[in-house]
Amino acid sequence: MSETSAPLRRGRFAEAQRNDAVILDAAREVFVADPTAPISAVAKRAGVGIGALYNRYKNKEDLLGTLCAHGQDVYLEEVERALASELEPWPAYVEFLERIVEADTHSLTVRLAGTFVPTAEHAAKAERMRELGVALFEKVSATGKLRAGVTFLDVSYLLELIAKSTLGGPARTAELRMRQLAIIVDGLRADGHDPLPGSAPTWAEQTARWSRG
Repeated sequence: MSETSAPLRRGRFAEAQRNDAVILDAAREVFVADPTAPISAVAKRAGVGIGALYNRYKNKEDLLGTLCAHGQDVYLEEVERALASELEPWPAYVEFLERIVEADTHSLTVRLAGTFVPTAEHAAKAERMRELGVALFEKVSATGKLRAGVTFLDVSYLLELIAKSTLGGPARTAELRMRQLAIIVDGLRADGHDPLPGSAPTWAEQTARWSRG
């Protein structure tokens, strides 16, 4: 390999990585909002030609599967982090829930479920998510900090509901999702109450969603 060809290949590789990141970010925005959207909408959002997209992903299902796998990876990273935390189980669990909501992993996993045929890798990751998620939940439950009768699936479905919440722009949505999580965490604990973060939704924001202007 010549001295000039090596930097050229590295440059092309770096450019390909940048394009892939742009495509994935665009795909996340498009498909989380509407999983039935055409793949051309992703190319348009990313500002790339449809050919560049197909050079990386063979079809829409491949792209959806990649997004879901990324969501699974983030969940696994965070649950492993929580299990290894030196904090007491309850604060470690609350931090885990906050990071999961902030990363919006449920939009990439639950939201996209059923929109593509999962691979063996997806199935293996899903099982690992279940195992570690239950292990973390049981670790917290054993402390007596959790409300009696609450199950791991109760929390999972609540996180799914939070992921469906949207209001205003991304920043406002993120703020309100953390507010919802704080309310849920208060309901999960056996005792104690913390101030809610952010400001409450307003009627103006609520009715603005029905405006066509």
